[in-house]
Amino acid sequence: MNAPSDLLYTEDEEALRAAVRDLLADRCDAAAVLARTESSQPHDRELWKTLAEGMGLAGLLVPEERGGQGATHREAAVVLEELGRAVAPVPYLTSAVVATETLLGCAGGTAAELLAALASGRTIGVLAVSLATAPDAAPVRPGAAAPHDAPVRPRDEAPHGTPAPGEDGTPHGTPVRHQDGALHGTPVRHQDGALHGTVTGVADAGAADVLLVPADGGLYAVETDRDGVTVTPRTSLDRTRPLATVTLRGAVARPLTEDAGEAAAAVRRGLRSGAGLLASEQLGLAEWCLAETVRYTKERHQFNRPVGSFQALKHRLARLWLDVVHTRAAARHAAAALATGGDEPDLAAALAQAYAGPVAVRAAEEALQLHGGIGMTWEHPVHLYLKRAKADAIAFGTAGRHREALAALVDLPAPVAP
Repeated sequence: MNAPSDLLYTEDEEALRAAVRDLLADRCDAAAVLARTESSQPHDRELWKTLAEGMGLAGLLVPEERGGQGATHREAAVVLEELGRAVAPVPYLTSAVVATETLLGCAGGTAAELLAALASGRTIGVLAVSLATAPDAAPVRPGAAAPHDAPVRPRDEAPHGTPAPGEDGTPHGTPVRHQDGALHGTPVRHQDGALHGTVTGVADAGAADVLLVPADGGLYAVETDRDGVTVTPRTSLDRTRPLATVTLRGAVARPLTEDAGEAAAAVRRGLRSGAGLLASEQLGLAEWCLAETVRYTKERHQFNRPVGSFQALKHRLARLWLDVVHTRAAARHAAAALATGGDEPDLAAALAQAYAGPVAVRAAEEALQLHGGIGMTWEHPVHLYLKRAKADAIAFGTAGRHREALAALVDLPAPVAP
């Protein structure tokens, strides 16, 4: 059994937090984020340049000998807490975590070259799968169809640009993982060195320079400025992390790995790290909602006393504080488990997402309600946090999906219906 992880923040992690928070306070206030959501360029590329190139945060997970900073998931989690607190419109989770971890799972010169480019921050990479794709796809026997559905689902979309779920709750276009470890049923096919197909609900694809595309059991890199690549923005609920549809029509691709097992493991590694560290972003979001709500209820007076002094509101905020503290423990555990490796990261990531998603949504909903009328206005930023929380709640799988995965990992059978 692994030794217990120290979940407290180190001095270096607190120093990193302070630096990122100061930058975001100066360059990413609520008014600036709101203005970007109303523009045709939702991503803040100047802020990304400062974070990625100026501070070197894009390469935290990349070893120094491969062009990165040689840090761990713990440091990346601290960055994501602050980005979540500011709902910063930058592709950190998708590029510096998911795409970077996917490339770390691939051997070969092409992957190493792209990894160094992503670590520098001058290139933005995105894994071309739906944001709703969970780290573990349904384990189906080789050659068999997925439950209730064919492996490749229709590519229709739900409102807000989120892929519509199938009957089993799996998003359309989600690859199915077979027991042999390979990815089957991906919506993209590889033929004669080119890719053909459509992937919906890809987060931050509009900002990407390169796409990592699973296709026919392999994993391929495609530059977004190539002929045959079309990235179509969709109207998303969360405009700070916009979704897009990626259409490939004979797009020239470079193979990262054509080994089905290696490709599946690399994609799963990227999605697992995304799910585990997303909990830190949700933690930062929930902490902001709690802090701002407590501050407002102290200042807002009714019947000649602060509304926060009413017992009913005290109880609601106390319960929310407990939920946020528990989320911090789950998020820190996931970051520490990802940093140390082994078998525990699967369990830690599932646990963190099973808990953090609902807490972030509840924190944002409470903030909206307890701010009263002002919370319902467009000018107040609380709606940005609610939209991000709602979108994050289905990113990398829903809380229910992660609870099922967690039950399987600890060999906890589901209750039998009478």
